Amino acid sequence: MPAITASMVAELRAKTDAPMMECKKALTEADGDMGRAEEILRVKLGNKAGKAASRVTAEGVVAASVSGSTGALVEINCETDFVSKNDSFLAFCKAAAALVAEKNPADVAALSSLPYSQDGFGPTLEDVRKGLIGKIGENMSIRRFKRYAGGGKLAHYLHGTRIGVIVEFEGSDVSAKDVAMHVAAMKPAALSQTEVPSDMVDKERKIATEKAAESGKPADIVAKMVEGSVQKFLKEVSLLNQVFVKAADGKQTVEQMLKATSTAVKAFTLYVVGEGIEKKTDDFAAEVAAQVAAAKGQ
Repeated sequence: MPAITASMVAELRAKTDAPMMECKKALTEADGDMGRAEEILRVKLGNKAGKAASRVTAEGVVAASVSGSTGALVEINCETDFVSKNDSFLAFCKAAAALVAEKNPADVAALSSLPYSQDGFGPTLEDVRKGLIGKIGENMSIRRFKRYAGGGKLAHYLHGTRIGVIVEFEGSDVSAKDVAMHVAAMKPAALSQTEVPSDMVDKERKIATEKAAESGKPADIVAKMVEGSVQKFLKEVSLLNQVFVKAADGKQTVEQMLKATSTAVKAFTLYVVGEGIEKKTDDFAAEVAAQVAAAKGQ
């Protein structure tokens, strides 16, 4: 069995908010598998562990470009929060979003090859990216983008530079903007229950099964408990079934709000900076010590 290090325990604790000893026990039980350890904590501690598991650590910017029925959302990553506020980096991100909307590139490689000049660098977006890396001294990469065009009206919302949403809709502009803000706040996984990714459902069913099995109840009751947990999960992560964040009664769902305002949401895209990216954790004290030692050796 691999050794369970303090850094592994610290990483799991940062992801789950679970007590340190529980993290160590879970990692031991999971033979050091971080993903499996998270699942074990979900079973033992309930949703508390899962709520913090989505926290992201990678840095960067989500930028949007929307005009009429054409729009785009793009995520561009960098190494530190400091660079994510750099004016040249922000201008690069804004330009990339505009190029996606205007030129409809097939993928990141096609986007990178489009003509663009900035800060004396060019003639392509990729040349500007490389130039800014040299100028700023930090790596940066275009991670992903999503483009909408001609399928309906668009509403978008940016929460600072770290969360971005585009909603494709028909109906009320006000309601669509409210939905975009709701998506940024509640982070649904899909528009409806039927569109929730199967791997997410399977994982939740597995966790619910293990949790229900610990109850010691008969198999038929356990089966009902599992199905109930899965159905509850589907409602919580599907946009239309979520309780609308601005519901006056605290009960109205997004679907009900949209129906009341004669509005239909066709699709949405949510980007959260660094979502799913593992960020390298450096030992700052060791790094400083190494730099001092290197300086003395010169």
